[in-house]
Amino acid sequence: MEVLAGRVLLRPADREMTTAFYRDTLGLAVAREFPGGTVFFLGQGQLEVSGRGGGPSTATLWLQVRDLTATAAELRAAGVVLDREPRREPWGLLELWLHDPDGVRIVVVEVPVEHPLRRDPR
Repeated sequence: MEVLAGRVLLRPADREMTTAFYRDTLGLAVAREFPGGTVFFLGQGQLEVSGRGGGPSTATLWLQVRDLTATAAELRAAGVVLDREPRREPWGLLELWLHDPDGVRIVVVEVPVEHPLRRDPR
């Protein structure tokens, strides 16, 4: 299977509130908008917020940033309460956790220079 592109789809309980969270609070750039939804850029991927869900989503978003300490400060300044403060995980990544208005977990990651993800060309 050759995957050419990917997108995370969220069907939130309150589309307007969730869209505002990703656009205004996290500052994600809008790739496109259509009646009933918004697609955001996520680095090399995309996040689509559209429709309405019947219950809480079980998706997890993984967002890589350059500087986790600075990102944590930006999030706090925007009023975001972190579920878990930045720390180094046993697998070597630096992570912090938060959630969106529907309770979807968001893992924000910094890949340290010495980590294999930076050296492995695959």
